[in-house]
Amino acid sequence: MAIESLQDLYVEELKDIYNAEQQIIKALPKMAAGASHSSLKKAFEEHLVMTRGQVERLETIFAEMDEKPTGKKCKGMEGLIEEGEELLKEKADPDVLDAGLIGAAQKVEHYEIAAYGTVRNMALQLGLTSHAELLQQTLDEEGETDKRLTGLAEGGVNKDALIGRRGS
Repeated sequence: MAIESLQDLYVEELKDIYNAEQQIIKALPKMAAGASHSSLKKAFEEHLVMTRGQVERLETIFAEMDEKPTGKKCKGMEGLIEEGEELLKEKADPDVLDAGLIGAAQKVEHYEIAAYGTVRNMALQLGLTSHAELLQQTLDEEGETDKRLTGLAEGGVNKDALIGRRGS
């Protein structure tokens, strides 16, 4: 597709995010299974439910534009998820692995925060206020998830990794 307008770019960026979310939906169960702290497992499981809701919002936006959400692969997310999967294959202390999983998840969240902020701003410029509101909801959720992950890291997961014992 030729990108000749902000509208074209907006659609392409939304397709990229949609694919990123699909990749995340596949990765989160693996991350939950690899986590040993119950609070981290729960965070990944809850974020999976949230991510499915975010996909529904994107599908609503695509339906309103009479566009299909498919046709683009998010290479950035692919790389971030690949890094997380490599970490899961390592022979690591469970507490250290959990600390690494939090880091991997926060990289994903930061990528999503940047992506959703970008398309929300495009939606506003294009006068698509209902889209901007839906995208802002997701942006808010991604920010809250990032804060939750930081809280888990600061609240004990990284300390457990430092001292090398279970703290759940």
